[in-house]
Amino acid sequence: MLRARASGLGTRLLPAALGLGRSRAACEGRGRAWRQPEGHNTGVQVYNSLTGRKDPLVVARADAASWYSCGPTVYDHAHLGHACSYVRFDMIRRILTKVFGCNIVMVMGVTDVDDKILRRAHEMKVSPSSLASLYEEDFKQDMAALKVLPPTVYLRVTENIPQIISFIEGIIAHGHAYPTAKGNVYFDLQSRGDKYGRLVCVAPGPAGEPVDSDKRHASDFALWKAAKPQEVFWASPWGNGRPGWHIECSAMASMVFGGQLDIHSGGVDLAFPHHENEIAQCEVFHQCEQWGNYFLHSGHLHVKGQEEKMSKSLKNYITIKDFLQTFSPDVFRFFCMCSSYRSAINYCDSTMLEARHLLLGLASFVEDARAYVKGQLTCEPIREDMLWERLASTKGTVQAALADDFDTPRAVDTILDLVHHGNRQLRAVTKEPGGPRSPAVFGAIVSYIEQFFETIGISLANQQCIPGDSSAATLHSVVDELVRFRLKVRQYALATPEATGEARRQMLQERRPLLEACDALRQDLAMHGINIKDRSSTASTWELLDPRMKCQKPGS
Repeated sequence: MLRARASGLGTRLLPAALGLGRSRAACEGRGRAWRQPEGHNTGVQVYNSLTGRKDPLVVARADAASWYSCGPTVYDHAHLGHACSYVRFDMIRRILTKVFGCNIVMVMGVTDVDDKILRRAHEMKVSPSSLASLYEEDFKQDMAALKVLPPTVYLRVTENIPQIISFIEGIIAHGHAYPTAKGNVYFDLQSRGDKYGRLVCVAPGPAGEPVDSDKRHASDFALWKAAKPQEVFWASPWGNGRPGWHIECSAMASMVFGGQLDIHSGGVDLAFPHHENEIAQCEVFHQCEQWGNYFLHSGHLHVKGQEEKMSKSLKNYITIKDFLQTFSPDVFRFFCMCSSYRSAINYCDSTMLEARHLLLGLASFVEDARAYVKGQLTCEPIREDMLWERLASTKGTVQAALADDFDTPRAVDTILDLVHHGNRQLRAVTKEPGGPRSPAVFGAIVSYIEQFFETIGISLANQQCIPGDSSAATLHSVVDELVRFRLKVRQYALATPEATGEARRQMLQERRPLLEACDALRQDLAMHGINIKDRSSTASTWELLDPRMKCQKPGS
């Protein structure tokens, strides 16, 4: 099976230059400082980065749970490291919605102005807004290709500058930020005292001279950056400039959800300083003790053999578009399912091939089981009671796994075990028709498995790769007719009702070219992703495979 390295936030050692004082090996009051919110108990235990443990997931409203997701900084193509995080949280969102009945209102922030965007726009000799617009659309196309559900709303930084300025003014008014003569505004981290360090075990303290003389303390971070020559800027009470990184998400999340947020998500690398600073900003602005109730962090995607995460700065990344030239979005999603969303995970061709192999095995079982239900596959008597028991046990185990911090690896293992036992029954093929059959149990198994993977965002249906336009029905009909015609030719070539002995042998020899032509047609169609399975001399079925998943022999 696919294996992942366990990882969590753990204890972070922070550079002394940040002015955050000594790291604490343990946060004695970390869990006790968190208050379980009141509202709707989803029935899920979720690992909460605020406490470092699994807590009951309680949202304010079952019909409108609030979720803020840190979105992309749109200066380049998204890569698989980004995809891994977004796909994992998409699966969690689907599980909460479809399994636990929790309607999600999700806001995703899009950073469309920052240092990277300005630098890249200068290199490409285009305006920052044009560059950001180009790569924002590119990001959305990539997410659609990966079948990631769009958020309820996207919020762009550049479209919310007045709200961000008002948010900064509120923090200043509460005495937690200060403007400087140079036109910058900084958050005064000393003013937070021991309340800083909700996600990481640190405490602000004097650590030498400030890095920037414009700041009061080295650990203070920018809320507003004074404009540099030739840079894009907006007018503000402190002069022309643009927002700092952390304030953007705080202001936009608060604009929609106010002073209380159910869920906040992002990659583990965003826990510090980004999410930690978001918490500080929002709690002083809203004058509350607990702004966000649950922080969920996804583990990094690593290139196998490298300790570093996949990233643009290390130039060890694969773009989503390049990946999808070789593997399907369903394969990548299945790959992500096979490890905890909190775990670091290794990427290499062999793990992707294994994910593809397992997914093909699932699809093949569903096709075989459906053929059995239709009467196209004849087997020895099925151990029906055993399969009913295993189906019931599987449902219970999968439900419990998903309620335990969205444990998709355990859910997948349980379903693969059910498929294993189902396959053992189906492989007892017989040529004797008319025996006892048990189609109902296989119909129930197929329905459950397809529903589970549909919930997660994976389609096991045979026609999953047919284009969704008017040509789909035409292609389906043409292949149906072709398979029926081929079946009639095979039946004629194999039928010798009156002949016996030498006469029968001679007749089969004369008709051999017809069978060879049928085999050749099956092989030719397989090259185009159409897999024909000859169930018996009187039944054949077909399936249309993703061309990126053609790794099984025709008719297998």
